[in-house]
Amino acid sequence: MTYNRSVKKIVLTNMGLIKNGDEILVLDRKKNDWPGITFPGGKVQDEEDIYASVIREVKEETGLLMIEPRCVGYIEWNIENDRHLCILFESDRFEGQLRSSSEGEVFFIKTNEVKSYKLSTDMDRILDLYDLKWR
Repeated sequence: MTYNRSVKKIVLTNMGLIKNGDEILVLDRKKNDWPGITFPGGKVQDEEDIYASVIREVKEETGLLMIEPRCVGYIEWNIENDRHLCILFESDRFEGQLRSSSEGEVFFIKTNEVKSYKLSTDMDRILDLYDLKWR
């Protein structure tokens, strides 16, 4: 991978995958900048712990409290002049009442059904990084 020297700052983000048996929680994101099926997540706030940030983001976007998320990898993008580093987490433990948010509708689907939905940008790469057998 080549490094783009014109990148000015690093934006730290997270993404959280919740597994429930043979199903995964997805977000059908409605915003124009990244529409389609993705996982909940977002930016890490200033001085916020990355681990705490994924718990917060998943809760805000889904109503579910992600319990003991495990870091499974990362993905990065150069967007305009910023370098975005997204830390990927997953958990099969959660509690709370599922609810959608302004980010989009959230729902559980079987992993092998993912390909029948419109995926967000780079979601195929993200699914592979999570080592989900979805193709």
